[in-house]
Amino acid sequence: MDKYMKRKNAIVILLVLVLAGFAVYQNIETVNTEASVPNETAPKPNYKAPALSLEGLDGKTYEVGGPRDKVLVVNFWASWCGPCEAEAPDLKRLADKYKDGLDIYAVNVTSQDRMDNVASFVKHFQFDFPVLLDKEGSGADAYRVRGLPTTYLVNRDGVITDVFNLLNPAELEKRIKQLIK
Repeated sequence: MDKYMKRKNAIVILLVLVLAGFAVYQNIETVNTEASVPNETAPKPNYKAPALSLEGLDGKTYEVGGPRDKVLVVNFWASWCGPCEAEAPDLKRLADKYKDGLDIYAVNVTSQDRMDNVASFVKHFQFDFPVLLDKEGSGADAYRVRGLPTTYLVNRDGVITDVFNLLNPAELEKRIKQLIK
């Protein structure tokens, strides 16, 4: 009977080890799946950027969502926003410095702004990157913008990697450089 109990215990221990190994394997599979590009869209890190199609100040239509050739900065702003004005020179500098690996879309929340003020702002800060006009507020709604400025960093796979309202210029550049490399 003693041999029978040892054999039974050995089988139970073996079964526990097999189940534990299977649990570890499943966990590893889940971790690897989570590291891949998600299927869902959401205006937050580690999700695909919501689709957005807006007309620019130049009359062209610009699209956000899906894979792209360059890293993308989507910056929601308004001409009356003091912090937006403070960050504008930094956006211009970064657009010029990283133009080969970076696109910047300055999305004006036009539903809360005046076109003459938008044009003056863009001219004053010499924006030569696309300025998109969110006339109906649909872009701000899709991206759940609650304050201005709000900026989204989107990698080449179309996945949002970062969301913030305002960063110091050095930190913003550091995050952009990490995405471009």
